[in-house]
Amino acid sequence: MKCLTVNELAKSSGVSVRTLRHYHEIGLLEPALIGENGYRYYGRNEALRLRQILFWREVGAPLAQIARTLDRPDFDPVATLAGHRTRLKGEVGRIRRLMRTIDRAIAVLNGVRDMTIDELYQGFSPEKQGEYEEWLKARLGDEAAGGADRARWSEKGPALMAALRPIEAELAALYVGGVAPDDRRTAPALERHRAWVSEGWGRECTPGAYAELADVYEHADFRARYDMLAAGFADWLIAAMRTHAAR
Repeated sequence: MKCLTVNELAKSSGVSVRTLRHYHEIGLLEPALIGENGYRYYGRNEALRLRQILFWREVGAPLAQIARTLDRPDFDPVATLAGHRTRLKGEVGRIRRLMRTIDRAIAVLNGVRDMTIDELYQGFSPEKQGEYEEWLKARLGDEAAGGADRARWSEKGPALMAALRPIEAELAALYVGGVAPDDRRTAPALERHRAWVSEGWGRECTPGAYAELADVYEHADFRARYDMLAAGFADWLIAAMRTHAAR
């Protein structure tokens, strides 16, 4: 494989030149050499490392964690790829369930059929929720994130999701009823939601952490879920959570 310039690697990989330069600046992906003209050149090893980076980014790993993983002396690229394949295989089934849930939701919105409460939540696994909580912990630290972990969600996830349903239904009803996200009438329902988050984490969700959780809800998966409850509900809920936390 011939050496590629940063522009050539960007074109081949779909990663922007700006991102590749950032990866170089933080030491995540250094070029094989830098020419006298200042151009960055990448060889086979760098291209393979970029592929690993992209796989890890696909599963939501932070850049610092990716760097630590790839730089471990015992890092095994084959075993890592096999692990990615196993995770993706598991995601296929979840995505299929989500697609069926979306199809049912479309049918409900079109007046073709009704949807049971259990059908409404198919595809939103406790394991996936646990992954989001771990992402939050990595971003905010254990104290701010409330000590959330995947093991807790694996144990209590089904019960927690069942407890969440009436809370979300109450919040969605406020939205549909035209209550503004900064209206104080939202406070009781939002406090119940914050208490539910605390239960899921195993310790208090502070107002600051609750505001940061609203950032997590910007994720496409969450937006799809909340907008399925009511079109535009995701934006309303995120704004209401931030306002409530600020109070």
